Amino acid sequence: MTRRAFLASVTATAAQSRKPNLLLILADDLGYSDLGCFGGEIKTPHLDALADAGVRLTRFYNYTRCCPSRAALLTGLYPHRVGVGAMIGGPNAPARPEAGYQPRMAADCLTLPQSLKRAGYKTLMCGKWHLGANLTPIDRGFDEFYGMIHGFDSFWKEKVYTRLPKNRPVRASKNFYATDAITDHALDFIAEARGEAKPWFLYLAYNAPHFPLHAPKEMIDAYAPVYEKGWDAIRAERLRRLRAMKLIDARWEETPRSSIPPNRFNGETGWAGKDNPAWDSLPEDRRKDLARRMATFAAMVERMDTNIGRIVGDLKQRGELENTLIVFLSDNGACAEWDPFGFDGSSGPNNKLHKGAELNQIGQPGTYHSYGSGWANACNTPWRLYKHYGHEGGITTPFIAHWPARLKRLISHRPAHIIDLMPTLAAIAGAAPVASDGVDILPVLQGRTVKRGPLYWEHEGNRAMRDGRWKLVALGPAGAWELYDLEKDRTEMHNLAAKHPEIVARMARQWEEWARKTNVLPWIWTPQYGNSSG
Repeated sequence: MTRRAFLASVTATAAQSRKPNLLLILADDLGYSDLGCFGGEIKTPHLDALADAGVRLTRFYNYTRCCPSRAALLTGLYPHRVGVGAMIGGPNAPARPEAGYQPRMAADCLTLPQSLKRAGYKTLMCGKWHLGANLTPIDRGFDEFYGMIHGFDSFWKEKVYTRLPKNRPVRASKNFYATDAITDHALDFIAEARGEAKPWFLYLAYNAPHFPLHAPKEMIDAYAPVYEKGWDAIRAERLRRLRAMKLIDARWEETPRSSIPPNRFNGETGWAGKDNPAWDSLPEDRRKDLARRMATFAAMVERMDTNIGRIVGDLKQRGELENTLIVFLSDNGACAEWDPFGFDGSSGPNNKLHKGAELNQIGQPGTYHSYGSGWANACNTPWRLYKHYGHEGGITTPFIAHWPARLKRLISHRPAHIIDLMPTLAAIAGAAPVASDGVDILPVLQGRTVKRGPLYWEHEGNRAMRDGRWKLVALGPAGAWELYDLEKDRTEMHNLAAKHPEIVARMARQWEEWARKTNVLPWIWTPQYGNSSG
């Protein structure tokens, strides 16, 4: 053995004997195919490099929406069990009679940072909390926090971001932009943990690319021409790349443009229940407006990737990358709120058409835009529907894991779920076993299998269940059950409910039994809890 090989072997052995650092990165409203390593045209070289050297899971599931996904991630439990079946209420929202739909996460559940702290970790959080203002990240096990307690706000407005505990210093910023500031504080927190000679857990919960769409103008300018070709062309290009990368089965049929399920906003704009329109059917000024919105979204994703690269570079420079597990995912599918044209302003269905000089103001301070259901449909290529819903477009997330000390390059098609992260990270950290609805998926990340039962979902009455190859899914509380064979038809093009009524009946009974045990029923629609975004 050469001296270099010997030293490399000693370094690898030493890395495996130390507790690993844990970096859990959560993006907000990122679609399945937005990243380059998942078929997208957005420039994400740092995440692509992590994926190329690490693990990609093609069947990783979230919990349909912001708050429920975050509760599931931090507890390892279905969110209804900790009161987060719907969206979190304001700081003074009263408790509700339905145990599964409270205005904040339960105070008595064990969280991932609490578990890791007991195992000797420094616990750090930067980014978006959105699990209740009454119990902050510090109350729920984090040593340090910088970010946004509520769900969404301006990326340009420094005053809406908070440092906790309150006596801690805030990094000064000349040209404030939230994604940059979140990363600045993350790097500071990691440096402090090094000074204490502790392994650290950093939950890096970027609010990008959630609306309001905000990004530096020069970055938006660079992307605007890319999206002038429209969402139909972008969908087709992404589908070709996904198939070429073998991230999806080439036998699965291409989906038509997704429909726009009714809600209280698109009913006012006339789009409730319709399909997204063909790009070429739109007037030129509307296409320019929409291309600018998507360009802003893409710039937000690229800026997030650049900041992730800053952290990876710091770990590499310090010799810590080898023994740091980095996990990246999104909290839900792409956001369609609320019709093909997006909206302007923090409430209501207004989707103003921008022209001329006004067009170039999209994404700048003082503006407030979303990109709408047409682009969300493209960002979720190849799946149907979006955030909120139990179809694959709502619950499927891009997932990357990178850990040179323990993981090899792999694309895995085995299913995993956001409830699995708590037991997995706790086990890796050597923490005491935790009660969880999920399973330890480290074997999956290493190319092996784990035994697991069915997976379940409910949000706003949208219901789903996956059991092996079969998926049962329904749209809204009154929607009929649909049945799909996910091995042959993961794009959910062929509803087999009429062909296999016995499978539907069996799975529906299982879902109802789970619902009764998990505080899912009764489900009650209210505007306050059913329609606020996250």
